[in-house]
Amino acid sequence: MYMNTERMLDNLTDKPDPDLSDYCNMAEVRFSVLNNPQNNGKRPFCQEPFKVSTACLTAFCLLLLVVLVATNVHKSSSVQDLPSSSAEPQMPKTCTNVTNLTAELQILRRVKSDLEEEIKVKVTEAAAATQCTPMTANCSCPVAWHYFNGSCYFISNNSQSWPESQAYCKVKGGHLAIILTADEQTFIWNLLPRGHWNAFWFGITDEETEGDWRWVDGTKLVGGFWEDGEPNNHINEDCGYMIKTLVLSRIATKSWYDAPCYMSRPWICEKKADVSS
Repeated sequence: MYMNTERMLDNLTDKPDPDLSDYCNMAEVRFSVLNNPQNNGKRPFCQEPFKVSTACLTAFCLLLLVVLVATNVHKSSSVQDLPSSSAEPQMPKTCTNVTNLTAELQILRRVKSDLEEEIKVKVTEAAAATQCTPMTANCSCPVAWHYFNGSCYFISNNSQSWPESQAYCKVKGGHLAIILTADEQTFIWNLLPRGHWNAFWFGITDEETEGDWRWVDGTKLVGGFWEDGEPNNHINEDCGYMIKTLVLSRIATKSWYDAPCYMSRPWICEKKADVSS
């Protein structure tokens, strides 16, 4: 046993450790390289273990960063897709709601139209109940107005132009007189006082188109009660008036003349009569 132990010690002493020998050889090579003038003090890459480690660590970090970015992008795209995918099942429900609302809107429009028509009928009936017609009894007119056949007539004592006369009649709720029948013409003419040349505006004019005589409500004149030779548009005469003179031979149905609308004359108003209470 003693001899075996001695032999093992001899072996350890005589034979150097291979790993230690290699390390010493590498140290010698490294020293010679560093001191070689041709290298100019540069160190070979294979002799820089710290740089290699740094490069590997940097590459690993970059790879990890790329993986993290790719993962976040994938999650973001998945989240953005969720509303569209969740909205798809809601589209049929939305379309159904729109259809129902459209149907309800149409129903409301029909109801509104029916109500408007009903209101219109009631307003017409109410207006008819407060206005006189030739067949209505108990019709009345304001003071200084004269009743005939469902209408009231006012004969002014003052004088002004045809447009001013029409404006006055509108303020009173009427218009310059519209005369459609011989009976109406005769009734009004009998209300007028006699005079040398008593002339009164009524509601007829051809101011828009010469020769096209129309009433103040826009309707076209048919016939009329003109004096012979009238209307003659002697000096741009665009408004109608009637006269009643001291000459007893003159008659109501031949008493219309035309004159310039700016001339100042008395006038005749007309409005619907009211039903007496």
